[in-house]
Amino acid sequence: MGRERSERGRSPRGEVMSERVFVIGVGMTAFEKPGRREWDYPDMAREAGQAALADGGIDYADVEQVFASYCYGDSTSGQRAVYELGHTGVPVVNVNNNCASGSSALYLGKRLIEGGVLDCVLSVGFEKMQRGSLGEQWSDRENPMRPHFRDMKRRRGLSMEAPMAPQIFGNAAREYMERYGVRRESLARIAEKNHRHSVHNPNSQFRDEYSLDDILASPTIFDPLTKLQCCPTSDGGAAAVLASERFVRERGLEDRAVEIVGMALTTDRPDTFGGSDMSLAGFEMTRSAATAVFEQSGVGPGDVDVVELHDCFSANELITYEGLGLCQEGQAGELIDSGAVTYGGDVVVNPSGGLISKGHPLGATGLAQCAELTWQLRGDAGDRQVTGARVGLQHNLGLGGAVVVTMYRK
Repeated sequence: MGRERSERGRSPRGEVMSERVFVIGVGMTAFEKPGRREWDYPDMAREAGQAALADGGIDYADVEQVFASYCYGDSTSGQRAVYELGHTGVPVVNVNNNCASGSSALYLGKRLIEGGVLDCVLSVGFEKMQRGSLGEQWSDRENPMRPHFRDMKRRRGLSMEAPMAPQIFGNAAREYMERYGVRRESLARIAEKNHRHSVHNPNSQFRDEYSLDDILASPTIFDPLTKLQCCPTSDGGAAAVLASERFVRERGLEDRAVEIVGMALTTDRPDTFGGSDMSLAGFEMTRSAATAVFEQSGVGPGDVDVVELHDCFSANELITYEGLGLCQEGQAGELIDSGAVTYGGDVVVNPSGGLISKGHPLGATGLAQCAELTWQLRGDAGDRQVTGARVGLQHNLGLGGAVVVTMYRK
């Protein structure tokens, strides 16, 4: 098990030290339309977990703790899921942080390793979802998003014709478009890019390419968002094994290991409810987490080669460009229009196809982003490989709220 904190938690001068943390194994299932495949969440965890363990060249017995992430399931679904990998008595903690659950499970594992408590942690996420838009699960208790809905209603009103999530993100896009004159075509171009990227991803729920006209002509979900600019509900799983530097060296895993050089988790701030639709959709949480990660890692947005960000709607990718520092204030429309965020540009954003095309099984999404960036930085991404990728940035958002931003380096 993990070494004593006194052995590695402090320098000779007594300063608190932070252990280096590496991703040594990743795995994921294909993401599927709910109900299309005959499987259950234990099957998803087994498939993704076994793939991650095999990728890291380790056994489940080497794992000292498990964090299992999901949103739709009973209280100990994580235990039932990882029992497919073995019965070792290892501690299992269930994590539910809305759409940021997967990266929150990753964050918790990283904290234990960097603090010198453990050497090897498995984070596994999965989701078995229902078809159609997400709805309210409980009618007899407070909806955690109620403050957000109330704040949105004061500015923009509420529509009974559209689900709440596209209203929140659609209104964020409206605000950005109104402030900076961004056109609908720019917003749709984000979806066109991500659908095009997904053609080369065998794990993607959708692998169809659409023209800009196709995207603009698809049914309107909530203006300015059309159906092809919205992520689908999905079934699937993903997993990642984290390890300390000592573990990596003892196992001879240096050539496969990808270091997490910065990671931050933020929750809602006072400015979330300060009168901005963009802030309500997580913009300020994103900017705060990104700033912390740039400071931790010493790596800036201009050094990043590849990004996986939370494009649950094209609107969120638009505002997240600025939140992550990929462009200056008001320049997100110019960034996508110029081709700077696809192959041949300055940085490739969502080479996996993103949530819009790859799919969005809530508990697995953050870990699938981790898997994609790990493959990219190893040079193992096949036809979607970003040439020469050495630094990767991840952004995962859950309303209600949580944002996790992570920086990886080979």
